Amino acid sequence: MRLVIARCSVDYTGRLTAHLPLATRLLVHKGDGSLLVHSDGGSYKPLNWMSPPCTLTVQTPDEDAAAAGVIEQWRVTHAKTGDALLVHLYEVLHDSSHDLGIDPGLQKDGVEADLQRLLAEQVALVGEGVSLVRREFPTAIGPVDLLLRDPEGGTIAIEVKRRGDIDGVEQLTRYLELLNRDPHLAPVTGVFAAQEIKPQARVLAADRGIRCLTLDYEEMKGVDSGHLRLF
Repeated sequence: MRLVIARCSVDYTGRLTAHLPLATRLLVHKGDGSLLVHSDGGSYKPLNWMSPPCTLTVQTPDEDAAAAGVIEQWRVTHAKTGDALLVHLYEVLHDSSHDLGIDPGLQKDGVEADLQRLLAEQVALVGEGVSLVRREFPTAIGPVDLLLRDPEGGTIAIEVKRRGDIDGVEQLTRYLELLNRDPHLAPVTGVFAAQEIKPQARVLAADRGIRCLTLDYEEMKGVDSGHLRLF
């Protein structure tokens, strides 16, 4: 992982356009290729980002940009959509790289762990004829909560959360991009399962071709409340 603190401006072009004017920010370039642009506020959420698969190219600024004070340009291009994140660096205050190794993954709290176990025992809730391959299916970027096989021979990857937000959808997206490179598993589709799924997460999931499954914890434990829904 590379961490750069720099005075920079950022432009995103593609399915949408966005501009961040000149300011001091933290740029996080991860080993999976993603780039995140952070300010000193907004909690954990980046101001802008590019998710993998993508590539970062360092460019020499043209004459106009150099005259304006730009010392280096980063262009991060998404391999599938062609969307691009262009970062103009005016001054680098810090630049360091760190090998974080393989992360063991998030340790689930009691409810999430129970939801995962219960869904593994009740995979018919995901779809008729599906079967469990295994829980905590290992990948290079962390374990997938549940891996299922559908009747047509495809694979279903499921991310289970207590409360589903955009970060969970992004996490599942990364798993899907990696799993679909394996010819023994592809095609791999995704299901985002949670007790409560935020509207923004539903919109992003739909855009990524990921189904959302709302889980009723009490019903899955055997108390019928009739609130389990697949969208």
